Amino acid sequence: MLMPKKTKYRKQQKGRIRGRAHRGNKIDFGEIGLQALEGGRITARQIEACRLVLTKFVRKHGKMWIRIFPDKPITKKPAETRMGKGKGAVEYWAAVVRPGKVLFEIEGLEKKVAERALTIAASKLPIKTRVITREEGITYEAV
Repeated sequence: MLMPKKTKYRKQQKGRIRGRAHRGNKIDFGEIGLQALEGGRITARQIEACRLVLTKFVRKHGKMWIRIFPDKPITKKPAETRMGKGKGAVEYWAAVVRPGKVLFEIEGLEKKVAERALTIAASKLPIKTRVITREEGITYEAV
């Protein structure tokens, strides 16, 4: 599971997901990618599920990039616990994603195979996404 090796503080405040992604909103490495259409949190488990799907398709033929990293600790208090007595323990790690952020990129596969791989990966995510290509203006709807 992905998580930071070390952080300055163990717990973070909730924060808000506002606005669009200005950085990481274009394909920089591969030929085809998966772009977020709405904001949200993507957990380390969900990223891992997508990674497994994409590596299954890519194998030795292509290359894959994961453009998000779960660096936000999400805390949770135990069930049936009274309020107070401090903040809960860290339950899992999540990546905060804004609309427009490119999540995954692939290169070295046929366009149809790459689209299929990214569509299956998108089904593992809790947010709406679309498949985009490097060429400007050409986008393929997914999910």
